[in-house]
Amino acid sequence: MGAVMTTPQRGRATEDNWMFPPTLGWTFDQVKHLELPFDWELVDGVIVARGQTNVWHNEVRDGIGDALKAARVSPYRVLTEQCVMVDDQNVSKPDVIVYDPRKLNLFEADCIPVAKLALAIEVVSPGSRQDDRVRKPALFATAKVPCYWRVELDRDQQLTVHEYWLNADTRSYFPAPLHPVHHDKLVTEMPFPVEIDLDALVAF
Repeated sequence: MGAVMTTPQRGRATEDNWMFPPTLGWTFDQVKHLELPFDWELVDGVIVARGQTNVWHNEVRDGIGDALKAARVSPYRVLTEQCVMVDDQNVSKPDVIVYDPRKLNLFEADCIPVAKLALAIEVVSPGSRQDDRVRKPALFATAKVPCYWRVELDRDQQLTVHEYWLNADTRSYFPAPLHPVHHDKLVTEMPFPVEIDLDALVAF
């Protein structure tokens, strides 16, 4: 990510100083009120802009989210573009999450605690390849999120879903043993039984 200028300031970030984090980095409480002209995540105490997405990305994201909502079983719920609190200096915004809402005050929560996630999904864009293939899986695996899906277009413009399960002992993901890569149709039992017609998601 390169060198980042830091300052010793404390207190809430402002629209004038957010790009100069304190020496120990911003916390979410210091930056959550900001009204910036771009979507962002907090990565190790630094505000990082999220790349602009295209129509394909958003159609696939929303299509997967809708399919999961239709198939979900209690107690799980599904959200798109919802911030997830990994810790007070790392707040991510996966494209889709499946989470357990029990014991959460949904009227007051700014973010979903990462411990509540059953599945995190990222749809890969040209500007997010490194994050979605390397940084995000490592982040969510370390936080013990049970499942991770990486969604991409292959060279033939066919939608592909890479499904990963958590090895809790090593806190790393391994390819799902039955169907690690899904084409045409996604069929899985984790985190609940669901079938998704992948071809239909890109049949524009």
